[in-house]
Amino acid sequence: MSGQDALKIILVTGLSGSGKSIAIRALEDAQFYCVDNLPTPFIPKVVNHLHLAGVSNMAIAVDSRSGRDLIDLPSLITQLKEEGYDVRVLFLEADDDTLSTRYSETRRRHPFSVKRGEKATVAECVAAERETMQGLRGFADVIDTTALLPNTLRRWVLEAVEERPSRLTLIFETFGYKKGLPMDADLVFDVRCLSNPHYVKELRDKTGIDYEVQAFIREDERSNELLSDIEKYLRKWLPSYLNEQRSYVTIAIGCTGGQHRSVYIAEMLAERFSLFPIDEVESVLVRHRNIH
Repeated sequence: MSGQDALKIILVTGLSGSGKSIAIRALEDAQFYCVDNLPTPFIPKVVNHLHLAGVSNMAIAVDSRSGRDLIDLPSLITQLKEEGYDVRVLFLEADDDTLSTRYSETRRRHPFSVKRGEKATVAECVAAERETMQGLRGFADVIDTTALLPNTLRRWVLEAVEERPSRLTLIFETFGYKKGLPMDADLVFDVRCLSNPHYVKELRDKTGIDYEVQAFIREDERSNELLSDIEKYLRKWLPSYLNEQRSYVTIAIGCTGGQHRSVYIAEMLAERFSLFPIDEVESVLVRHRNIH
């Protein structure tokens, strides 16, 4: 099978309540042939059938309802890749409190409630499912949906499945510490040491993308030194991630609210790595978790 006619397969998996349905709908809108909750043993037959039918993009949602068949999924992915298919795995997750809240608000029964008995709490079900699905997380592109709006998740999913060469995609993701660390971060940098624009009335409602906020942060003589230190660290150590056969590296930049300092630093780092790329990095993405 040549690279041009290889069927692209996106396996969407992760924890119940993390947004897999939103991801599948986004891919369906992007002209992917989508199948929800396809039992693992049937995946090869469906893939081969759709390839012969001329389908070029396919998305399959696989979750804990597959039960013990999930054990076979890693070897199945390897098999499909060896057959020439372009297989990518998206793993969606969120923190325990968020998942429990989502189920409580919708009053839906968690898939693990039947397995653990009617008296099992949502929190117990979430913990059990996280343990069951952990084996898939290690070789997937992870998206933490804890604080994401649906539109943001749709955009991130489509960005994740775009055509990527064999080199790394570098993601700068900003967040606010008061809302918790993102679970998909590979490296985390804390920039709360810089002067906070939040305490300037005229800047409070602006973000690190706005010129006025950027000018304020630049006045802090530590900002450029901090930027340079983070950049030097990344340029030195990013090549090692290729040795782990990684496609994505997520660099989380945090400040108190995720609106000013972290946004500015992430934007500046993305600009530097775009203007002066290194061989290991093919593309640079910026995600702002707490500004919309």
